Amino acid sequence: MNLPLIIRAAEASDAERISQLIGSVANCCTIFPTGDGAELFFSSISAQAIGSYITHNNFLYLLGLYGDTLAGVVAVRDARHVFHLFVAPAFQYQGIGTALVLRAIELSLAASPSETFTVNSSLPAVPFYERLGFQPQGPGIEANGVAFVPMQLATADLDHALQQPWL
Repeated sequence: MNLPLIIRAAEASDAERISQLIGSVANCCTIFPTGDGAELFFSSISAQAIGSYITHNNFLYLLGLYGDTLAGVVAVRDARHVFHLFVAPAFQYQGIGTALVLRAIELSLAASPSETFTVNSSLPAVPFYERLGFQPQGPGIEANGVAFVPMQLATADLDHALQQPWL
């Protein structure tokens, strides 16, 4: 039985399972596989931190669900920065991340038009964001135990991405 992907707004009661999902793939963001030096990052993805983000009015959190199974999560801060985008390993490379990020950007732009969107992409996710039209804004950065590439998307370039049948 193939269930459709349901995208819905996160609720504070979702914080624990969002934190667990992010924690399951967090090593893609850290400099060292052990997570050494990334304590600030791990603190920021705790259930308590996630719960506070969800209830704060400058964050939009969306879940991607198959039935009751959490497949992915996206968060946008200040209607212009992709703050989190994580997909559970079993659901990667199926278009879920694309569907989530494009829906979050679409909702954010409807609420607060912006000429650009930004993201601090993990190193493995750079090609994903490039396919959506994001461009690196400099070299990779290593700070506080995490490695990332700052990227930016001109929202004028979104028309093409929004018209693609990603799922």
